[in-house]
Amino acid sequence: MRARDDRGVAFPSPLVILSILAVAMAGIAYVTTMDRDDGGMESVSKPATTSSASPSTEVAPVPPPVKKKAPKVVRSKVYVEVYNNTNISGLAGSAAGTAQSFGWQVVASDNWHGTIPASTVYYPERLKAAGKMLAKDLGIARVIPAVDPMGGDRLTVILTPDYAS
Repeated sequence: MRARDDRGVAFPSPLVILSILAVAMAGIAYVTTMDRDDGGMESVSKPATTSSASPSTEVAPVPPPVKKKAPKVVRSKVYVEVYNNTNISGLAGSAAGTAQSFGWQVVASDNWHGTIPASTVYYPERLKAAGKMLAKDLGIARVIPAVDPMGGDRLTVILTPDYAS
């Protein structure tokens, strides 16, 4: 028999009281998370804000984008080979002299046998910034990664008739 108060009303058992409280709290949690875009995965309690702005207008500061610094190129520490892929005598030597006047360390100049579509500066991946700089110094538009048999420790310049014009 259940306990009754002086008016004759029966008290619910403690299990019933706990069940009612659990359902009520679950309902509150559900309702407070329904408006969120994260599918209700955010915690029910929110941290207190100390600003005078209302939570709906408060904007978290956005950190500035991290700019990746271009590696510093020291021309005198980069090896360069210059090759002539034309019938113009002395073209590689002339371009090598121009590169040296900018401070590049030219270690070879010779003829290249093969088909190259346009004057090109070839670079190993670690010397990409240097390759772009050398191309600018020589007025060459085409800059691409090195291929075999080019050295992995130097820039390779192959000149075609477009360089002479």
